[in-house]
Amino acid sequence: MPGLLIKNVPLKLHRKLKTMALLHHRSLTREALALLEQAVSGNWLRSRELPPALKGRFSLTNEFINMAKREGRA
Repeated sequence: MPGLLIKNVPLKLHRKLKTMALLHHRSLTREALALLEQAVSGNWLRSRELPPALKGRFSLTNEFINMAKREGRA
């Protein structure tokens, strides 16, 4: 099985990870793997509602961007 070595983990992050591992009754390695799996699975991103992109005082919607493209080509 492939391995992964993470160096120079900030102390504060290490403590948080260790605390989470204890709460979930996992080793530090298993907790890190669970968090990595959650992060790359896509479920994490889908579960968060992202705010619309803003530029100035209005939202940059696809409709607005397409309109701006059309006007720029006229």
